[in-house]
Amino acid sequence: MALLLIVLLPFIGSLCAALLPTNARNAEAWLAGIIALTVALLTAAQYPQLAIDGVLRLTIPWSPTLGLDFQLRMDGYAWLFAMLVALIGTLVVIYARYYMSPADPVPRFFSFFLAFMGTMLGVVLSGNLLQLAMFWELTSLASFMLIAYWHHRSDARTGARMALTVTGIGGLALLSGVLLIGHIVGSYDLDAVLAAGEQIKAHAWYPTIVGLVAVGALSKSAQFPFHFWLPHAMAAPTPVSAYLHSATMVKAGVFLLARLWPVLAGSDLWFWLIGGAGLCTLLIGGYLALFQNDLKGVLAYSTISHLGLITLLLGMNSELALVAAVFHMVNHATFKASLFMAAGIVDHETGTRDINRLSGLYRAMPITATLAMVAAAAMAGVPLLNGFLSKEMFFAETIFAERTEWQRLLLPLAATMAGMLSVAYSLRFVHQVFFGEPATDLPHQPHEPTYWMLLPSALLVAVCLLVGILPAATVGPFLRTATDSLLGASAPSYSLAVWHGLNLPLYMSLTALMGGVMLYLPFIGRNSERIPLLGAIDGRQAFNWLLGAITDLAGWLLGRLTSPRLQIQLLVILLVVIGGSLLPFVDGPLHFGEQSTIELDPAFALLWIVGAVCAVAAAWQAKLHRLAALILAGGAGLATSLTFVWFSAPDLALTQLAVEVVTAVLILLGLRWLPRRDKRYREGKREPLRAHLRRLRDLLVAVAGGGGIAALAYAILTRPTVDGIASFFVEQALPQGGGLNVVNVILVDFRGFDTFGEITVLAVVALTVFALLRRFRPAPESVALPAQQVEQDVGTRAPDLAAGLPTGYLMLPAVLVRLLLPMAMLISLFFLLRGHNTPGGGFVGGLVFATAIILQYIVGGTQWVESRLRIHPLYWIAIGLLAAAMAGVTASLVNDPFLTAESWHASLPLLGDIHLSTVLLFDVGVYMLVVGATVLMLVAIAHQSLRSLPRKSEAEGAP
Repeated sequence: MALLLIVLLPFIGSLCAALLPTNARNAEAWLAGIIALTVALLTAAQYPQLAIDGVLRLTIPWSPTLGLDFQLRMDGYAWLFAMLVALIGTLVVIYARYYMSPADPVPRFFSFFLAFMGTMLGVVLSGNLLQLAMFWELTSLASFMLIAYWHHRSDARTGARMALTVTGIGGLALLSGVLLIGHIVGSYDLDAVLAAGEQIKAHAWYPTIVGLVAVGALSKSAQFPFHFWLPHAMAAPTPVSAYLHSATMVKAGVFLLARLWPVLAGSDLWFWLIGGAGLCTLLIGGYLALFQNDLKGVLAYSTISHLGLITLLLGMNSELALVAAVFHMVNHATFKASLFMAAGIVDHETGTRDINRLSGLYRAMPITATLAMVAAAAMAGVPLLNGFLSKEMFFAETIFAERTEWQRLLLPLAATMAGMLSVAYSLRFVHQVFFGEPATDLPHQPHEPTYWMLLPSALLVAVCLLVGILPAATVGPFLRTATDSLLGASAPSYSLAVWHGLNLPLYMSLTALMGGVMLYLPFIGRNSERIPLLGAIDGRQAFNWLLGAITDLAGWLLGRLTSPRLQIQLLVILLVVIGGSLLPFVDGPLHFGEQSTIELDPAFALLWIVGAVCAVAAAWQAKLHRLAALILAGGAGLATSLTFVWFSAPDLALTQLAVEVVTAVLILLGLRWLPRRDKRYREGKREPLRAHLRRLRDLLVAVAGGGGIAALAYAILTRPTVDGIASFFVEQALPQGGGLNVVNVILVDFRGFDTFGEITVLAVVALTVFALLRRFRPAPESVALPAQQVEQDVGTRAPDLAAGLPTGYLMLPAVLVRLLLPMAMLISLFFLLRGHNTPGGGFVGGLVFATAIILQYIVGGTQWVESRLRIHPLYWIAIGLLAAAMAGVTASLVNDPFLTAESWHASLPLLGDIHLSTVLLFDVGVYMLVVGATVLMLVAIAHQSLRSLPRKSEAEGAP
């Protein structure tokens, strides 16, 4: 269970941090730090067992029949990355405690931060590719929250949207590639996928898979041409930047490329696509970093460049290059986190990050300057620091790459040039900020921060020194475990010695150091106002132009293919229904009358005649009296409910009846928003010929659509008896589901996951309706009808201004309707508790209770009800979703598939035998969510109806 705790603890801490008060900054920092440190210790404790077994696994059944389980898998590579995420996360928490202002909403920061940590750990430890894709998207969402933390700033909102859009689209591409891999392999299990490398490479879909995975990984790691989003993410607080650039988010892309390296690498396509993107990013990022005037901008583009170095190594199809890539991932995490912390300290203590304004800070901040210089030297690849070792391995791989002659010449030249750029922008970062004459126009007087704020950076710098001086004794065993887990028997031998003699990689390193110094000299004493060559290329402008073009194209298509008139939209839907109903009969297996039918009962025929008359009359009355049309439509729905009763489907009948009631109330609330009817209809004049033709067209389409669906239903009901799943449900409802009501057992057990998805969609729809209506204001001239028009359309004496609803047709005293509420609640609970064995269930019970609540709004008005009932629909939705999810998690805790029904039997002294099941908990969740969602939507509509009503003085014609 240690693997599960490693992933779950950050999410639990995230929830706890969100609940802490805003003024408890110390408590929040302690909570986040303890969580991160505990995760680090738990991860470290797995290494001895990992060294023996090679791989640690945890499998929690989810949907075994589909081959989907919640799987956690830790090998040496995952362990190394998990340690980076946890340890650097711990240091960033300490740093953030002193960086964040007491005026900031710190609970929200640490809540998002811990969630970010948990999502990255989920990516690293996922043993199932679909599960990895899920956590992959969650990292984008968590980073969006953190980048937009200071949401009052436009640059933070813009950067967050850009990051989410680019990485979200990349995540969809990755998911497509994962689905193709799973189809080829026959499983999404990571072990099965890693063992099927040759099978995937030999498949015709291999190029498509490589392209899709590359888009996902390159967009996440800000590689060319997706690199433009990362510099705009610098609007986030510096602790976020330090974490995002070192151990999370952008490292997820290169992590995945290395994880799938044994499966996808080894082809020319992989070399040109991955290696080409890495080479372009390496040079472009280094060049742009040299001209940035923002400290964090320099570090952002340097991150892009170093990630390009790692991507180029991964694309070189060499085992030793893979080792160098993993090594540089670790080294880059240490010195880049330290550099971001130094940049944040400078900004925190001076009030600016502008390099052109900063100068001579070494005298006021010697400790910060020293730490920044060592970390920058590691980034530049200075000997006796960790960056030098991995960069020298990179140089060696470019020299000995098994490519054509011109490629073997181009790669070392490009690598040396990138090394020179790295030295140059590292020098600029240090020299222009910490040396020279002290600046005199800074917003704050510079001084050293508290030692606790310096401690995380100092520890990271110490790691840079220790690894650079004693690589084999420090990082050597962990790097070997990681590379062995990736490459297995084909893992190469390598040496992490500091000195390898006078060789070509060493000469390249020295050339890069001296060339970088020469490249930086022209920048001394002058400001960088523009970027030569590449300055005219703005990724943000290109991104905004592309979004604008897509929006314009969508608007053009919308204008050509749709209509603002609801009638036209419904016509298109019905035409699609007609076409869909005919498809099964076109060279299909469906035919009429292959099974004997029962004789037509006169009572049943009469029922349908009444329903049909109601439907036709509703269509006829729609132009004359809308309330009458609504009542007649309800009559047709009632006939449908009775039809279900006739065919022994009481569950469907109850649901249909409850839905009909709620729908009638919904339409009643919306009557006031309908546009005014034509004056000729109100005066009884004849319709023009065009209107007659339009209504005739609608009639023909409606008859054709309804007839097609009826034909399809008749064909299905009269088809010959075949072996299907119906008999299984009937036979296994009681033994496996523990219920006599087959329909309910299917919904909450056999197809419980579908039901959970459906109620989640219902919650999202309710929240969307609420959000839209909260900002919607009806146009008075086209929507809010005058009182006389209301009387003609609805037939009421006068509108109830408190509720925004007509009350003249209620015919019941308000007190009687209020007494119905407790009765309706008891009836709804009755349906809820009996639903597993007899007709009922959470959905029907929830609709009954929601209808009773809405009746209170109709009678008493919004203010009276909300001041007495204290109904909080949002809470009901949240608690309902949590209850349904807990029913599934409970099964997972006892190693059963998600949402499996678990039962407990107990005998109590007075109550006797008690039978409890997670099915009840799931049904309670459905009940509460249906109540919350229905009430939320209808109450939002009721409030809008109130806003659309004319004031009493206006209705009476008063001045």
